[in-house]
Formats: sequence, C-alpha cells, structure tokens
Amino acid sequence: MSQGFDLKVPDDKRDRRFDREDTQMLTRRTFMSTAGALAATPAIVGPASAQAAITLRSTDIHPDGYPTIDAVKFMGQLLEQRTQGRIKINVFHSAQLGQERDTIDQTRFGVIDMNRINMAPFNNLIASTNVPSLPFIFRSVAHMRKVMDGAIGDSILNDFTPHNLVGLAFYDSGSRSFYNSKRPINTPADMRGMKIRVQQSDMFVALVQALGANATPMPFGEVYTSLQTGVIDGAENNWPSYESTRHFEVSKFYSLTEHSLSPEVLVMSKRSFDKFNAADQALIRAAAKESVVKMRELWDAREKASEAKVRAGGAQINTVEKQPFIDAMKPVYDRFVTDAKMKDLVARIQATT
Repeated sequence: MSQGFDLKVPDDKRDRRFDREDTQMLTRRTFMSTAGALAATPAIVGPASAQAAITLRSTDIHPDGYPTIDAVKFMGQLLEQRTQGRIKINVFHSAQLGQERDTIDQTRFGVIDMNRINMAPFNNLIASTNVPSLPFIFRSVAHMRKVMDGAIGDSILNDFTPHNLVGLAFYDSGSRSFYNSKRPINTPADMRGMKIRVQQSDMFVALVQALGANATPMPFGEVYTSLQTGVIDGAENNWPSYESTRHFEVSKFYSLTEHSLSPEVLVMSKRSFDKFNAADQALIRAAAKESVVKMRELWDAREKASEAKVRAGGAQINTVEKQPFIDAMKPVYDRFVTDAKMKDLVARIQATT
C-alpha cells in the first residue's frame, strides 16, 4: 500500500546519502531509538546454525492486521514449523522502528533483519527499481504479477545484493489513482494547477508535473490535515490507503487513473542473511516466496472491502480514458529509462503477455 515512507531528504543530497556503503555511520538518534524498540528481541550473534533459537526482527510502517504484516507473520510461521521453532520472525508494525527511508540504512547495517518497503525509496539507490515504478508500465494486476514472479523480477531482486540487502520477494501494492477535493479528474487538463501530494520519489514528482499539476512531496502522516486545511488539493494512492487513512472524508473525488501498479519489496539485511548456512538460507527464500500467495489473497479481499467502505462513505468514483495520461508520460520515460539495461527491462516487460 503505500505508503507512508516519507522522510524529507533534499533532492541534492538524496543520491549522496544512499550511495554510501558500509563505511556510513548511523546517526546516534536513529540508532538509539531503534535500539530501544529492539531491546527485547535477541539479535543474531555468530553462526546462525549454532543458535538454539533465532528471532529475526522485521519492520513495516503499516498497522497490525494489514496484508503485508500478516504475510510476514505467515512467513514466520512457515519458518518456525520447518525449523522446529529454531527460526522465528518478530514483526514490528506501525512504524515502530521508523519510517521507510529511516529503516533502509538500518537494514543494510543489520540493526534490522528484515524490511517490507515500497519501491519508491529505493529508486535513487538501485536503478532497476525505477522500471516497475514507471507509470503505466503494467497493463493489469495479472500482468504485474506475471512479470514480478518471473525472471525479470528475480533480476531486480538480485540488484539489491551489492547494497547489503537480499531481495526476497515482491508484494502487491495495488493500483494507485488520484483523488482530490476539487472535482473529478477525467483528463490531464483537469489536474492543471492542482497541488498533489506525492511520495518522496523523483519519479513520482516528475509524473505529476507531466500531468500539469504541482507535485508536493510530503510525509504520509501529514496528508489528512493538509487536505483538510487546503495545503494540498489531492494525493494519489490505492483503495486501502484511501480508506484506512479516512482521506475520503476530506477528498471526495477518486478518479481511477490506475497510473501505478508498482509492487513493494521484502528485503533482508545481507549481514543477517549471511549468518545462516545454505540450508537455512534456502528455507528463508522459500518461505518468503510462499508468503506472496498469502499476501495477495489478503490484499485482494482488503481492496474490495476498502472500495465498498469509501463508496458507502460518499466518495465519488469515476473512470478515465487512460490513453491521454499514458501519452503524457513520455518525458518521464525519457528521464528515468537512461541505460541499456533499463531499456531492456522495459522492453521485456512490455513484451510479456
């Protein structure tokens, strides 16, 4: 879902921050706040195969009961069963360990063992994550799932390794559409001049600008009040986020642009992963992949329930003719699909049937 991964990082500093490798030091405040939350959970020390019981610490910004939370819990149940209780997962939900941008570095350092994160915060760190984040790159949910479950998805997961992360699996994040407090959006012209909250991703800023609106990067937790007070006119997200945050109360017009089907990713600290022997590593990878099926089952049900709630709550839903929106995305593709590898990934995704 989306997502509340927003810690403001100036554009001119963002790349430098996420290009640092293991020599980077965590700030004392970030480290200490995380350490306090993790104090009751034992860390992995020494070879994992020698431990009587190992509890992996996993983080997520979503509330308890959200599909991604329950999917990681399901993964933990599989591991606990298959290792006779030797490997477990403790899920810290509701951003207990920090917002998504905060937790990326903590996971790379092994302070956090596992992390469910939206794709956007990785865009400036791992170039290939830009491709599934591109607007309208996927034709449907079925198309996205087929691509990300196959060789293309595995290739992108492998690109996390040089950054001290192990890509385990992709979770759904639904289709994102625009909503606002002014009027239905039927064409890009209807968005002209609107102030639209976006994720703190250069690509999402460019997407909104290409449609003639004013992109306003903002922490997710500030969106309701900003809509209510008129600081922004609208935002974009999926059904469950629109419903669970009550944004539909202050932003009644939900227009089904479905401009993004970008998945989310479940990653593990390479430092933590490397402490397991090969057999345990295989168990972890298999359990993660199996958790995707559970997540999608929960997600599909949650989407339907959320749509029903916002319709009952008075939201005005309209469909759009997508082609004018797709046509407006050429500058976004020109800017972000910049090398041969990315162009090949785009071509392969578009060719997948």
